[in-house]
Amino acid sequence: MIAIIDYGMGNLRSVSKAFEAVGHQVVVTHNAKVIGNASHVVLPGVGAFGDCMANVEQYGLVEPIRATIQSGKPFLGICLGLQLLFTESEEFGPHKGLDIISGKVRRFVTSSPLKVPHIGWNQVHRQRACPLLDGIADEVEWYFVHSYFVDPSDQHVAATTTTYGIPFVSSVWKDNIVACQFHPEKSQAVGLQLIKNFGAWKG
Repeated sequence: MIAIIDYGMGNLRSVSKAFEAVGHQVVVTHNAKVIGNASHVVLPGVGAFGDCMANVEQYGLVEPIRATIQSGKPFLGICLGLQLLFTESEEFGPHKGLDIISGKVRRFVTSSPLKVPHIGWNQVHRQRACPLLDGIADEVEWYFVHSYFVDPSDQHVAATTTTYGIPFVSSVWKDNIVACQFHPEKSQAVGLQLIKNFGAWKG
């Protein structure tokens, strides 16, 4: 069973439907015991970093997330679920994150005609082999909606990069964690392939 963490914000239905579409059994939950018993865990998210982090704390999810990652089970962060893993964000901030991956979440500063937020399809460039990208061609386009990007202290955790005015890290892979700034649940066939790969991944 794959647990999709519900902290009161986020596009939970579209994420759960995407997992179900490729045959995975999922439960949307904020129950620590259910999360602990799941084989795989997903942290999705949309919204402001500070508000989301406050909800994660209010729902008592910090320790279940940490315990999940420390256990070695496969963990997927999506969009804000990627950003929350980092040390802090400058979005209306600074705001402290989970500090599971060292680094900061920074706002795009782009020149005209590029607009912020970055919305739409953009190429993703693979930096190293990542099991969730198996069967997916390099430099295909994925769907993005964000105004902030992650800046890891250790750039070796970057699995892919994307350019929007500047190059930025669009996904990371560290041990049993894979997390992406793009939305696989909105990225059609390639996104469904990533989701299918995650369900089969052993971490």
